[in-house]
Amino acid sequence: MLLGIVLIAAAAYLLGSIPTGYLLVRIFRHQDIRSVGSGNIGATNVWRGGKGLGAATFFLDVLKGSSAVWLGGFLGALLLPATPFRSAQALAALAAVLGHMFPVWLRFCGGKGVATGFGVFLVSAPWAALAAISLFIIVLVLSRYVSLASILGAASFPAFAWYFHHIQSVGPHPTPFFIAVQCAVAFLIIVKHHQNIRRLIAGTESRFSARKIA
Repeated sequence: MLLGIVLIAAAAYLLGSIPTGYLLVRIFRHQDIRSVGSGNIGATNVWRGGKGLGAATFFLDVLKGSSAVWLGGFLGALLLPATPFRSAQALAALAAVLGHMFPVWLRFCGGKGVATGFGVFLVSAPWAALAAISLFIIVLVLSRYVSLASILGAASFPAFAWYFHHIQSVGPHPTPFFIAVQCAVAFLIIVKHHQNIRRLIAGTESRFSARKIA
């Protein structure tokens, strides 16, 4: 059992740790994204130098998160048949988000986990993930603060997950570990935005524009 847990966590972590933004900027712009703008490797900072690369980073970060959870569920059914399917998915989800935030390839300095977090729950809790990303878009359009939209989107996800399961009875019954991971991922994403939170409170946070994202 322990070996199965380690394999699922390791596989999901390695998938999540692929630094897509860093690699895309290195390949197509011959730059180190960590020396540009905020220094973050996520889609928001990559967007600075071009919408195409920013969109590609977001898509690939979502894809790696979704792939990690799919793989985690597959390995769970294969290696841990007695373990609830949702728990295997949850383990993979947490490991993938941690991989994105703390990639071994970049000395554990990664992104904030928004796109990867959306990806992991798009597979395991799709309705809640879509509701959270919808709130993200609404807040972004109204405020033009990417950070505020990310924080509120992440914070809302556990509530949406509870609503769709308990009120709408959508999807398989979540295990306690699955619920704990939902809350943990939301918390990690918010904590990763601590500098943005300080700037939002101080009124110095930069707003989204078509040409520049700070």
